[in-house]
Amino acid sequence: MAQKQPSPRPNRYKKNGKGGFAFAVFLIAVCVLMIGGYLLQHYLQKPAQQNKATVQQLPVPQSPRSSSTVSPSTQKPAENATSQTQTKNDYYSGDIHPAQLPSQTVQRPTAGRAELAVIVDDMGSSLQEARSLAAIGLPINFAIIPGLRHDREVALFATGKGIEVLLHMPMQPKEYPQRRLEPNGLLLDQSDEELRSRVRGYLELLPQAVGANNHMGSGFTENADKMRVVLNVLKEHGLFFVDSITTPKTTGLKVAAEIKLASARRDVFLDNEQNEEYIRGQLNQAVARARKNGRAIAICHPHPVTVATLTKALPELQSKGISLVKVTRLITAK
Repeated sequence: MAQKQPSPRPNRYKKNGKGGFAFAVFLIAVCVLMIGGYLLQHYLQKPAQQNKATVQQLPVPQSPRSSSTVSPSTQKPAENATSQTQTKNDYYSGDIHPAQLPSQTVQRPTAGRAELAVIVDDMGSSLQEARSLAAIGLPINFAIIPGLRHDREVALFATGKGIEVLLHMPMQPKEYPQRRLEPNGLLLDQSDEELRSRVRGYLELLPQAVGANNHMGSGFTENADKMRVVLNVLKEHGLFFVDSITTPKTTGLKVAAEIKLASARRDVFLDNEQNEEYIRGQLNQAVARARKNGRAIAICHPHPVTVATLTKALPELQSKGISLVKVTRLITAK
C-alpha cells in the first residue's frame, strides 16, 4: 500500500491577485499624496520668498539730523548725515499750532521796532558750524548740548564773538527709550537729587551759559514736579529758561512763573523741513509774530541748508524793520 504524501503547507506570504492589486493602489495613492504635498509646499513658499526679496531690495531711509546717544568724547552719529529735503527733525514731528502755544506776557520793546531772537539748537558737535553762523555778522544765539565733542570750544568761541550761550538740556521725549537720548539726559524716573546733580554738571561744563532751553523733552516738560526741580537749579545759578515747546502740554512757563524764574517761549521752528523755501516761509512767520507782538523767538538747527539760508535771509530783515537781538532782551522777568 502506497504511503500518503502530506500536502504542502500554504505560503502565508504569498498574496493572491486581489490583495496584490489593493496593495499597489495603496502605494500609488501614497506616492500621489507625497508628490502633491511637495508641490503644494513649494507653491506656497515661492510667493513668500519673492516678498522677502522685495523687502530686502527696498531702500533704507536715511536718518535726519537727530539726537542719538553721545558722551563728552563722542559726536552724535547723525550730525553729518543731513537730508536736504523735507526731513523732519527727530524731536519735532511737526510744529504746534499757534493756538496751542502757552500764553506769555508780552512787553513791546521801547524802541518801537519789532525784535527777533534766533536760537540755534544742537550746537557743540562742530566748531565749523559755529564759525559759519558767526560769520553772518548779526546777533544770534547758540543752545549747546552739554557733553558733545566740541561743547566747550563752541561755548568759548561764542562768548568771544559776543554770541549768547544757552544750555540745551536733554530731556526725556515721550518716545523714550525707542527714541534715544544723550546718556547725561534728564529722565522722569530719576530722583530729584539726580536731576539736580545732572543740571549742575551741565553748568560746570558750560559756565558761559546765561540761560537754558529744552532739547526734546515732550515727556519731561509735561511733568510739573520734575520741571520744578530743574528750573529751581537754573534760578539758583541766575539763569533764565526758554521753553522750546515740544508739546502743547508743557508746564515750563507755568512752573517758571510759580517759582518766579525769568522765562520766555519760542514762537516758530524754522527748519522742520530742510529746504530754503520752507525755512524762508517759517522765517516770515517769525517776522509776522514779531511785528504783531513786538518780539518773537525762532529756533533752528545748524543744518547746512539752514546756515546757508540764514546767511542770505537775516541781513534782509533789517531793511524790513526787524531787529535781530540777543535772547536775553526778550526774557520776561518775574
